[in-house]
Order: sequence, then C-alpha cells, then structure tokens
Amino acid sequence: MTPLISPRIDPVAAAMLVLLALVWGGSFFFAEVALREVPPLTITLHRVGWALPVLYGVQRWRGLRLPRGARVWGAYLVMGALNNAIPFSLIFWGQTEITGGLASILNATTAVFGAVLAGLLLADEPLLPRKIAGAVLGVAGVAVIMGAEALTAMSLRSLAQLAVLGAALSYALASVWAKTRLADQPPVVNAFGMLCGSTIIMIPLVLSVDGVPRLSLAPETWGALAGIAVFSTAMAYMLYFAILARAGAANLMLVTLMIPPFAILLGSVLLGEHIGPDAMLGFAVIATGLIVTDGRAGACIGRCILRTVTKKQG
Repeated sequence: MTPLISPRIDPVAAAMLVLLALVWGGSFFFAEVALREVPPLTITLHRVGWALPVLYGVQRWRGLRLPRGARVWGAYLVMGALNNAIPFSLIFWGQTEITGGLASILNATTAVFGAVLAGLLLADEPLLPRKIAGAVLGVAGVAVIMGAEALTAMSLRSLAQLAVLGAALSYALASVWAKTRLADQPPVVNAFGMLCGSTIIMIPLVLSVDGVPRLSLAPETWGALAGIAVFSTAMAYMLYFAILARAGAANLMLVTLMIPPFAILLGSVLLGEHIGPDAMLGFAVIATGLIVTDGRAGACIGRCILRTVTKKQG
C-alpha cells in the first residue's frame, strides 16, 4: 500500500499565505475602527454582504458558472455559517472587550485546531503524535494569555477571549468541511457561494437583534467597512480556497500564525494599542505548538543532525 503523504507548501502557496495573512491581519484593524459606530453582528453583515458583488463581478469576468445542485448550495450554507457568520460575529464581539492584536493571537489557535481536526477527519492528513503535542502546547499558550484568574472568576474579558477561541474552532471545522464537500468547485465560485450562505444567515439575525443597519456613518467607518469587505473578505477568500486546494487544510491554517504580527503592528501604529508580555509569551507558546504540529522544522533539524554525525563518522 502506498503511504499517505500530507500536502506540502510550494513557493506559490507560500506567497499566497503571506498575502492572505496581510489582508486578514488588516481585518482586526478595520473592525476596531468600525466598532466605534457599528455593532458586531451588523459589521458581520456588512462584511459578507458587500463582498458579494465584488466576487460576483470576478466570477462573471472569468466566465465561471454557478452550480445548480441542492447539495452544493446546502454545503455553501454550512460553510457560510462555519467560516463567516459564526467566527466573524464572535471575533467582533470579542473585540469590544479586547484589542485586535490580542484577538489575532488567540485566533492563531485555529492552526492547531485545524491540524488536529484534519488528522481526525481527513484521510490524507493523518493524526500524528506531533499534532497532539502541538495541540497541548496551543492550549498551554492560551492558558498563559488568559491567566490563572480566568479559571476562578469569569469576566467579560474572559468571555471575549473564549469567544475568539470559539471562532478559531469554527474556522478549523470550516477548513475540513470545504476540503471534503467543496474541493471540486472553482475557488471564486466557492467564495461567492459561501458568502451567499452567510448573508442569508446574517440578514434575519441582524434585523432581529440590531435592527435595520444605520447608513449615517462617519467616512472612516465606511472606509473600514469597505476594507473589511473588499480586501479582508472578497480578496481573502479567493486566496483561501486556492491555498486549500493547493496545500491542504492543515497547511492553510499556518496563516493564522502569520496574522498576529500584521494585526499587532497596525493596532500599535494606527490605534495606539498595547500588547502585554503575557500575550506575547502565550503567542510564542502557541507558535511553538504549531511548529511542532507541522513537523517540517523538526524534520529539517533531524536531517541536519544526521548529516553532521555522518560527516564526523566519515
């Protein structure tokens, strides 16, 4: 029997990952600005709703046809919930209590969740001991960030951090769902269909909770909403599905490790946000967990040691 080989990252996929990290890192900054006037659920509706015409135009320009089967549109509805409606809303609500930089650090656990879930649910991305070890380190990193007081007294800040962790888990489930149910569709069509599903979910939810969205907003708020819809959503999800098809679900989750530096830099320079030492230490532990989960760094070190020993013996 031929052994299963996990998908690897080639130079093109690596470049797409960096670009995706940049536009997704910007989403935390855009959200911080928009939250000054717009509630979290309504920001989610703006984010998915305004991205739709952009992706529709790209799809028509490329001459792509929408699928007509009920099965694939049902998959888009689930994907819209897992990858948009649920995580966006949780993260935006979380950012009402914590900074965008801290939210992006907690969101990095998506990579660990994704590796474990892919190992459990996908045949071509087996669950290995290193993935379990990486998950343990990821949990330890979260514990460092949240602190011991979160275990004894639950505050709004603690709930906000848990909300972002819930979003990370939802993202991880979405990556596996897309790989198993939507891998045979073009990336742009997948992105458009997914956003259709999330928009359908968010319209009645926003109307029932927040009411009709207010249009009398400051120019910077509209700019933030446009940025989060066009760059951090429409452009991001074209990259998302392309990387998923090219490099696999676990490798796609590497992007969450690359997002925090962009988010922290934007928040610090443009909003004056500060990230404490506990958060940075926790991120370092989470990053270590992801490196262990990925395994390539360890394998490279092992090969170097083996070559050194061989040379000495020679």
